[in-house]
Amino acid sequence: MGLSYLVYPGAHHTRFHHALGCMHLMQKAVATLREKNVSISKEEEQALYIAILLHDIGHGPFSHAMEHSIVNIHHEDISILFMNKLNQEFDGKLSLAIEIFKGNYHRKFLHQLISGQLDMDRMDYLKRDSFYSGVAEGNINSERLIQMLNVVDDSLVIDEKGIYSVEKFLVARRLMYWQAYLHKTSIVAEAMLTKTLQRAKELNDTGKKLVCGSAFGFFLENKIDQTNFDNDILEKFARLDDNDVISALKEWQYCDDFVLKNLSEMIINRDLLKVEVSSDKISKEKISALENSFCESQNITPKEAKYFIFKGKISNKAYDKKSEPIEILLKDGQKEDLIEASDKSYLRNLSEEVVKYYLCFPKLIRENSQVI
Repeated sequence: MGLSYLVYPGAHHTRFHHALGCMHLMQKAVATLREKNVSISKEEEQALYIAILLHDIGHGPFSHAMEHSIVNIHHEDISILFMNKLNQEFDGKLSLAIEIFKGNYHRKFLHQLISGQLDMDRMDYLKRDSFYSGVAEGNINSERLIQMLNVVDDSLVIDEKGIYSVEKFLVARRLMYWQAYLHKTSIVAEAMLTKTLQRAKELNDTGKKLVCGSAFGFFLENKIDQTNFDNDILEKFARLDDNDVISALKEWQYCDDFVLKNLSEMIINRDLLKVEVSSDKISKEKISALENSFCESQNITPKEAKYFIFKGKISNKAYDKKSEPIEILLKDGQKEDLIEASDKSYLRNLSEEVVKYYLCFPKLIRENSQVI
């Protein structure tokens, strides 16, 4: 959950907890499907457990912040690199797991259990994140959902009597995104961390040495992307965790660079930028007015001001009907899309993308002589 603990102090659980939880749910799913006469071989079963256990292994510290600043490669690509490396070490025993994970295996429903709209990943993180954050609206009945799983035409379906559990799942997912994952304070904290890492990378590129761990320093000093991410770099990446970033921020708050010093200090001291969220786009004129005011008050350049004043957008779609619809298995054996099978009209709205716009700026900026 990145820096969500700044909003919800209990949200200190890790991806390791999540990975174990996913594998536990996968074991339940396999048992349920076998009870319904769905054939899953021992090899496929083991591959499912390996794939779900490793599905998040490519996430680095504060994953999305790192991906958008100093490591220009998507975490799913890094996950594949880790799996391939492990596959070499275990003499090819992960080959089937990798094929299922990548969606290349001929039995489609196995991949859907790992990455789909009703996968074990979502069933675990919604319940887990709801519990640790205290956002009760995100709680779901994963046991019930798994019991309702079935397979028809090589695709996952939900037995008709489980339709209300699916509706609850989608509503819970929507609420968790707006109340936790896309909470405005979580958004501004992650954006500030991304800006901090970008500034550190920029300073390092100009020859300035920054205090940090050796593995973290390697990624600051070198341009890393898909083309050069070899096994040596993978080994260095595996040495990173959240502590490397937090330790660096604690040092950088005493740096002589205005941007790096202040951003690091603000994150460490939980004194974040102010953030406004709106349904309307942010005007360029408002951004310019804020930048001019901040430059004047702090005697800095417009380029430096952009690290503290910036806009962005967030979006959420609880149910993506087009990419992979959730199908309900009716009592007569026919399949029907969830929206058509349900008697709840609000489900149609859950399949529509909701977009909001945000503006971040220092709390003490004055615009037109008024404190914003």
